[in-house]
Amino acid sequence: MARLHSKKKGKSGTKRPKSTDKPSWVTMSKDDLQELIIKNAREGVSTAKIGLLLRDQHGIANVRTILGMPIGAFLAKENVSPEYPDDLLNLIKKAVRMSAHLKGTKNDTHNNVKLGHVESKINRLVKYYSGKGRIPQGWKYERDKAALLVK
Repeated sequence: MARLHSKKKGKSGTKRPKSTDKPSWVTMSKDDLQELIIKNAREGVSTAKIGLLLRDQHGIANVRTILGMPIGAFLAKENVSPEYPDDLLNLIKKAVRMSAHLKGTKNDTHNNVKLGHVESKINRLVKYYSGKGRIPQGWKYERDKAALLVK
């Protein structure tokens, strides 16, 4: 798939192994894994960080093989999922940092163009997530209120 705001072609990604069995080196039980995921989610750790923590500290490469569902689906089932999706919040944080930079340096035209690209990505994600029901239907991104959202 091509990149969105550049003329580059992009690279193909790697595919995960198709095995659905629990790996032999994983000693953690399903109940302990569920408790650990819920505890980290209640502390405010994002789903991506939970996956990294499980991979690096506990040797669990793929949670789906143990739980039968991804981390985000498990958190939604347990009603512990965050209010806004992680990828949307990360893009909003990036836009806030870029607009704060633009307040000090008004002549940075490259940053101004890239801020427009980031905001268009945010608007596309808002459209997608509002259709899926992850965020409220009438929610709109506003540059002035975005800093309040991420604080």
